[in-house]
Amino acid sequence: MIGHNNPLNKIRGGLVVSCQALPEEPLYSSSIMAKMASAAMHGGAVGIRANTVDDIRAIQREVALPVIGIIKSVSSDSAVYITPTMKEADALVEIGADIIAADATNRARPGGVTLERFFAPLRKKYPRIVFMADCATLEDALRARELGFDCIGSTLRGYTEETQGIKLPDLDFIRTLVSRLDLPVIAEGGIWTPEQLVNVFEAGVWAAVVGSAITRPMEITRRYIQALEQWKDRFPL
Repeated sequence: MIGHNNPLNKIRGGLVVSCQALPEEPLYSSSIMAKMASAAMHGGAVGIRANTVDDIRAIQREVALPVIGIIKSVSSDSAVYITPTMKEADALVEIGADIIAADATNRARPGGVTLERFFAPLRKKYPRIVFMADCATLEDALRARELGFDCIGSTLRGYTEETQGIKLPDLDFIRTLVSRLDLPVIAEGGIWTPEQLVNVFEAGVWAAVVGSAITRPMEITRRYIQALEQWKDRFPL
């Protein structure tokens, strides 16, 4: 049973908008991400997913919505970069992220640390914090449930070596997660259209996260340009 004050209840049945920008993108700015979050809130979003301490603080000042917080940190010895160590998790707790998401794949973390060695002390240290497991496979999700994560995201489906190339959103995978788990499942990854959003809710998810299709105009533009270039290949001007 999920308690009344649990932030998962605040996002149930709704759209969470991911407001993130990479350093090489024109919109890379905490103030811009805060305005993106405000626009999402006014459009009807029930939550925000955001990266970095500065962005999350700016968003918290701008909107009164639950925040799924992450800190992306790239290292030379691991492919895991979404909240990879206790350091990032501590920082997210300190700034009051409502839900903390972390990579929950079977890949070793920086320093060769396993998911179990990372999360067991984290769960013990913060028993009341809501943790979201960003998963790529059913095995990831089942392991995360056993370790004590509070909800499961399909976030990394298609983004790991073993799942690369899978068409997203993977509705069969999402249905499997919903049927096999007794935890909230949050769909994330590859949701580009309103129809796809409806499809993942029909598959039984608790909530859904949409990012690039709403808050990354450079990527949106690229999709249009790619379509136009494909058309030009068939019908040269």
